[in-house]
Amino acid sequence: MEKTLIVITGPTGVGKTELCLTIAEHFGCEIINCDSRQIFREIPIGTAAPTVEQQQRVRHYFVGTLALETYFSASLYEEQVCRMIEESDREVFLLTGGSMMYIDAVCNGIDELPTVRDDIREELKRQLAAEGLDALLDELQCLDPDYYAVVDKKNPRRVLHALEICRQTSKPYSTFLKKEKKTRPFNIVKIGLTRDRIILYERINKRVEDMISQGLIEEARNVFHLRHLNSLNTVGYKEMFDYFDGETTLEEAIRRIQSNTRRYMRKQETWFKRDKEIMWFNPTDIKEIIKYIDKFLLLQRK
Repeated sequence: MEKTLIVITGPTGVGKTELCLTIAEHFGCEIINCDSRQIFREIPIGTAAPTVEQQQRVRHYFVGTLALETYFSASLYEEQVCRMIEESDREVFLLTGGSMMYIDAVCNGIDELPTVRDDIREELKRQLAAEGLDALLDELQCLDPDYYAVVDKKNPRRVLHALEICRQTSKPYSTFLKKEKKTRPFNIVKIGLTRDRIILYERINKRVEDMISQGLIEEARNVFHLRHLNSLNTVGYKEMFDYFDGETTLEEAIRRIQSNTRRYMRKQETWFKRDKEIMWFNPTDIKEIIKYIDKFLLLQRK
């Protein structure tokens, strides 16, 4: 039997964690976590990382394994996950999470981008300092409206990178993200989880409140001195850092975390809906999801 990777994804707050524990237990497989922030050990509360108890139920990979200062990327994730699958004696693997670029990296491969000239990179840095992020976003919207629609507009690093490629090549950055996907030595079945948006909003708001009660404020204080790191350019910590700086109240910081998380959830939905290989289910439809996976595995055995 060929190896099979089950990918279960969906927007933040939809209920992936508990469902995937049940699925992993049913198929006797381990969980390959796919979250670009849960991999850092210092921030489990604000990233809603699987708890110790959940990790005792099913073995997880890529949870709390790196320090915040450690460089990590989608390409490194792709390399390590593919090697893990190749070297394992198992036949079925479960990858789950909401980090869109990480999922694409494993399923489709990383696009090879041209090297950017130093003068272009330095000019964009000067422009960011002089004119601010909004000016660069306006340029990105003109040069590459497709990528503008999905980019994290609060993340200057990603905006700068896209504009670097646009200026270097005179082509939209998004065109370099549509390369023919790599052939993988394993089968892939994709499952997406979805709920009514109002319910998702309520779940997100409640989860943020739970994070506060679990100690998010203290967790953010403990990493405040590392706020310059890209790994902390993340919803939950940026707002708390503003609170520590006296730029907002705690109540307003919590409200912003909820609002920005809901905004990120909508961006995830937009991204995932472009993938026609995803079969969508409500997280409560556990029996239907298992039946769908069983059918896929049966077809691979024939």
